[in-house]
Amino acid sequence: MAQGTKDMTEGRPAGLLLSFAVPLMIGNIVQQLYIIVDTAIVGQFIGVEALAALGAVEWLLFLVQGCVAGFTQGFSILTAQRFGAEDTGGLRRCCTASLLLTGGITLLTMIISLLGLRPVLRFMRTPENIFEDAVSYSMVLFGGLFAYAGYNLLASILRSLGNSRTPLLAMLLAAITNILLDLLFVVGFHWGVAGAALATVLAQALSLLFCLMVVRRIPVLSLSAEDWRPQKSLCLRLLRLGFPVAFQNIVISVGGMVVQAVINGFGFLYVAGFTATNKLYGLLEVAATSFGFSVATYSGQNLGARRYNRIRQGTRSAALMGIVTAAAIGTAMLLLGRQILRLFVSGEAGEAAQVLEIAYFYLAIMSYGLPVLYLLYVYRSALQGMGDTLTPLLSGVAELIFRVGVILLLPLAVGEIGLFFAEDAAWLAAAILLAAVYYWRAARLPHTDGEEL
Repeated sequence: MAQGTKDMTEGRPAGLLLSFAVPLMIGNIVQQLYIIVDTAIVGQFIGVEALAALGAVEWLLFLVQGCVAGFTQGFSILTAQRFGAEDTGGLRRCCTASLLLTGGITLLTMIISLLGLRPVLRFMRTPENIFEDAVSYSMVLFGGLFAYAGYNLLASILRSLGNSRTPLLAMLLAAITNILLDLLFVVGFHWGVAGAALATVLAQALSLLFCLMVVRRIPVLSLSAEDWRPQKSLCLRLLRLGFPVAFQNIVISVGGMVVQAVINGFGFLYVAGFTATNKLYGLLEVAATSFGFSVATYSGQNLGARRYNRIRQGTRSAALMGIVTAAAIGTAMLLLGRQILRLFVSGEAGEAAQVLEIAYFYLAIMSYGLPVLYLLYVYRSALQGMGDTLTPLLSGVAELIFRVGVILLLPLAVGEIGLFFAEDAAWLAAAILLAAVYYWRAARLPHTDGEEL
């Protein structure tokens, strides 16, 4: 096996998935910790309104960044399959085509995002007292989109080769850098939310450079001039894989933006409360995304190697590990959530108490539904690794319908409490669809390894 790679077509599935996922979990935990520190610095040193400004653009940022990240994730499906099939030449051509496509997509996304920022924030009914902070924070992050896209593409390529250690180290480096720059720009220079955004962009750029250094040392990724010649058929195939994943993220984020617009109508205290909990959302799903990347790489490599029974075995193991992990994380959040949320909230005592109550109730509702979210990630990633990106897209549509439906209709029946159930409803709808299609597809895979599909 080449340096910097990991073969997931041999060995015990559960052990392989766990060993691959653990470094990603650690990296995600570190990432979430620095997001928490970033949010705490903003909330404590700038104030509740600045915290609300970050929350007001959260789904818009997911829309823009999720579009780019979706393409890079989709491109890596073919990378994993080529690696599993031991097609070294095809692997290299796949990587170069992915780089070229990602560059063009990122440039277009960045231009559209910067031009549409203010109109979209107006459409979302962003409160006036946080509007300019929301604009400043978003513009800096959109301006640094190439750093975000570059890191995500290289991390996706590395993960598709079975290398989850390098993205972990890159994340550690980015976390330390981001925290130090937050303290310098926000606390030291008093640059406000724009300083917090600039710290994030510079940290992402550093993680990109670190991954690039590692990629250049992997023998199977030693590129020649011939590898850089674009092949129309390859580019179209990559786009067919990447577009549904990107569009799935766009659909999910549009639903989130509708939710945010409704929440914005309840005032900045609700916005601040939801923001505080959403900053813990990453901790809730920290292992889910790790299991997801692990299952996608595992399924892709084994599909390329025609080891179909291993796909079924690995997905079962991942589903069980996901449920156990979700229950543990949900319990921890229920017990410790209030203490963690207090890190984000400052200001007048009455306002701070209201924000904390809103945030904890939202956190508790999501914690109870966490096992559903983890199963969603497992089945979606297994399907993506098998080359099915259409069903995950349809699951995103299901999320959109249920998230928007609940946020618009349930408060009419039960009042403001109905706002808190939109996420759980969206997870459940998507998970049911993904599980049904996965088991249908898994039953139709050949039961003898090595057969043609």
